[in-house]
Amino acid sequence: MKRPVTFTCEKQLPGSLARAGTIHTPHGDIQTPAFTAVGTKASIRGVAIETVRELGVQTLIANTYHLYLTPGEKIVEQGGGVSKFMGWNGPTMTDSGGFQVFSLGAGFGKKLSKFMPSEASPEEAVTVFDEDLATSHGKLAIVDDEGVSFTSHVNGTLHRFTPERSIEIQHALGADILFVFDECTSPTADWAYQKEAMERTHRWAIRSLAAHRQNVAKNEAQGLYGIVQGGRFEDLRLESARTLAGMDFDGYGIGGSFSKEDILGILDKVDRELPADKPRHLLGIGEPEDMFIGVAAGIDTFDCVLPTRNGRTGGVYTRFGKLNITGVPCREDFTPIDDHCGCFVCQNHTRAYLHHLFHSHEMLGPMLASAHNLYFLNDITRKIRESILNNNFDQYKEEFFRTYRVR
Repeated sequence: MKRPVTFTCEKQLPGSLARAGTIHTPHGDIQTPAFTAVGTKASIRGVAIETVRELGVQTLIANTYHLYLTPGEKIVEQGGGVSKFMGWNGPTMTDSGGFQVFSLGAGFGKKLSKFMPSEASPEEAVTVFDEDLATSHGKLAIVDDEGVSFTSHVNGTLHRFTPERSIEIQHALGADILFVFDECTSPTADWAYQKEAMERTHRWAIRSLAAHRQNVAKNEAQGLYGIVQGGRFEDLRLESARTLAGMDFDGYGIGGSFSKEDILGILDKVDRELPADKPRHLLGIGEPEDMFIGVAAGIDTFDCVLPTRNGRTGGVYTRFGKLNITGVPCREDFTPIDDHCGCFVCQNHTRAYLHHLFHSHEMLGPMLASAHNLYFLNDITRKIRESILNNNFDQYKEEFFRTYRVR
């Protein structure tokens, strides 16, 4: 059987898991390491699709849950699949909707995210439903061994996802890379529940894989990734990786629900358990510091909403760290966001101009900030790839963090 999604490793650094390669998909190749832009509802918020390629973006990830609710997977299918529907001429992924199981159920109203920073803050909260509707419908998602029942955040109607239904919807959405239906638990869940959820995720992975392989046409056109779970517990993560490695997936995702402080130790050991000839994707994590850590641990692709989420509120990346463009120091600063950046924003606009746009509530401000952030992260992964091919990854990492400050 010819696989629709395959991986070629072009170079792996001696004594390291860091590697440069290419993921081959029906809609084109992805040179790795690569940052995946988040297009949850078949759009990258605040960034016109025709400019996305200029920012270095190679692939997008859309969300099954959201596109199922609106406009509906059949509409997307009639539109030629998510890539053609949104006017994107390139590879695409779809998340399974598993994170919504977490955010609508265990995570709702508890100010939790899929991973826990060292100091939790309200900014990390999951907010997917308004309080009045939540009160009238009670708990928004109920997980059982067969799947999850949930109420729509759009209108409160009741719906049901199973592994088979998630795959069916993703088949209709038509992305190149699909993910199995999984349960993304709260990072605060104890070992016993993380084990229960992990084992349920493994059973769902078997069912997802069977549903995909049984559809011959889709099996030849779309690849399926398994998802490693297990929370912050190393023994569970390793067990999950070993179990999934024994299944015939086209690639592997590593789910969230662990602290960033633990990410290197967990990822390094997890990735050693996964097949070396398959691509590895880190779900939901991908700020500059994360990508250096992830690549060193063997990750090939990343996705994260923060570039556009931060951009919408005036947070931008620079080689010195994050900058709040709405702050007073930027008001009369007529330099670019980053004078070493090659994006069209930095080539044409100043900090003072973006400061003005944000304070004038002009929509162009968040659009420009988001575009810059996407370019910045894609430029980092491009340079990381070059550094691996040139045998100087450690030097590039040291050079980057000589000025960049994590805040």
